[in-house]
Amino acid sequence: MRAALLATSLAALGCTNAKAPVGSEASAWSLVWSDEFDGAEQAPIDDDSWQHDIGGDGWGNDQLEYNTDSTDNVRTDGRGVLEIVAREQSYEGNDYTSGRIKTQDRFEFGYGRVEANIKVPKGSGIWPAFWLLGADFEEVGWPSCGEIDILELQGENPATSLGTVHGPDYSGAAGVGATYTLDEGDFSDDYHLFAVDIDPGHIAWSIDGEVFHTLTQADLPAGSTWVFDGEWFIILNVAVGGHFVGEVDEDALPAYMQVDYVRVYERAE
Repeated sequence: MRAALLATSLAALGCTNAKAPVGSEASAWSLVWSDEFDGAEQAPIDDDSWQHDIGGDGWGNDQLEYNTDSTDNVRTDGRGVLEIVAREQSYEGNDYTSGRIKTQDRFEFGYGRVEANIKVPKGSGIWPAFWLLGADFEEVGWPSCGEIDILELQGENPATSLGTVHGPDYSGAAGVGATYTLDEGDFSDDYHLFAVDIDPGHIAWSIDGEVFHTLTQADLPAGSTWVFDGEWFIILNVAVGGHFVGEVDEDALPAYMQVDYVRVYERAE
């Protein structure tokens, strides 16, 4: 399935070296997959590329939202932007609705770079994220599958983004990562490019082309297992509440996460 998806994506793009990552030479990268979110206004996501994660059981984090497949929560805006919208709305026993989408079983990739140009929402209790889960999640579970958080933001601290990994013996609050804080303003003011490069034994996080964190086996707790050499699927979501963020500020809702594009590259031969 992955090979077929890559072939289809490359044929549609017409050029494997188009749209080089910020700060990179075009010849160093091959674009293998992207979604530019060119759908019509209020249109659903492309189900050849994404599927919805639907539910409202807290997602292991005591989150308060029910994630739906409604275009009230996930849709394109007709101007090349994906909108994920968290709302104060009673639904299936939850007080809030939102959206969570993933490329699982649609597109998965190994070593390379994944990036997204995103404008995040802010406000206490709002938790936007752009992250990866190991494609063997269904077989080995979390955290053995590995998780790479590319963008994770506490809405009450909107000038600071976190880049973190989770794996065996270093999951949850024990995740290994770093933060990036803007000198002026916050991440809700404009779009910013969030990216991660995954290479054998090495991961690097960047924002707007500036690397702010790198990780190797030596950075993990002693005796821990490196679980980042497999394949990954992409997740985008806006959580409401949970143990990672503060009490929900109702004035922060509706909260819009706007995604200009998501692109995945492999290093050119």
